[in-house]
Amino acid sequence: MEVSTDVLTLITEINFFRVGFIIFLAWALLRFVQWLLPWLATQAPSSFRLQLLPLMPVLQLLIVGAAIMNLVPLIVEPSPENLLAISGGVAITLGFAFQDYVSSLIAGVVAIYERPFRVGDWIRIGDAYGEVTALGFRAIEMVTPDDTVVLIPHKQIWDSTVYNDNNGAREHMCVADFYLHPEHDAEVVRQKLNKVALTSPYLQLNRPITVIVMEKPWCTHYRLKAYPIDGRDQFKFTSDMTVRGKAALAQLGVSHALSPYGAQA
Repeated sequence: MEVSTDVLTLITEINFFRVGFIIFLAWALLRFVQWLLPWLATQAPSSFRLQLLPLMPVLQLLIVGAAIMNLVPLIVEPSPENLLAISGGVAITLGFAFQDYVSSLIAGVVAIYERPFRVGDWIRIGDAYGEVTALGFRAIEMVTPDDTVVLIPHKQIWDSTVYNDNNGAREHMCVADFYLHPEHDAEVVRQKLNKVALTSPYLQLNRPITVIVMEKPWCTHYRLKAYPIDGRDQFKFTSDMTVRGKAALAQLGVSHALSPYGAQA
């Protein structure tokens, strides 16, 4: 009871102007960081884009932490008794009222530390696939190839498998599939598809080109794998390889297979 009285007495002596200023400054800095880093990413060379964007959640966490460290001494006398009483009360209140929210916040802090994905990564979580555009404390924001914004709470990610296509790299593998009639010269087709990828304007020349050939009961399946210069061009690159690959195969006189009913690729 004595501790509670001391705390209530201190509330009347709080400098609300300084408290409000710190809160406003933290809010302004958070908004500034949210604007500055994406703007710098668009102005800087593309090779630095994935180095700048992951800094956003780290800077936001530092700003919030600094604000809390400056606010606590202004509101509560930092004695062991007061800190223990307030910490216990806050923990109990949050534990009962905001279980899911607090779980997502904790998971968000862990995600920022472990970095299973970064802003700018292309990831798949459940049925959602897209580019990570924001990494908040409670949820991540993704934009799908259909320009749909998806918000996924960090708590949900703890129980899900996360597929990261590029893991902080600028480019990631793209695959173009071709299903051909089995009667053809496989070596000629493989060399032709390799040339298709090699002559694409989107190709990253420093990464390997691979043509995988798999024989199926109803066709020969070719998988043309290569890397674009920038991962944001993945769909343009895949489309380019597919369209020009079909044209090249037509010049060779190779026909495409028709999948029988019930067959799986």
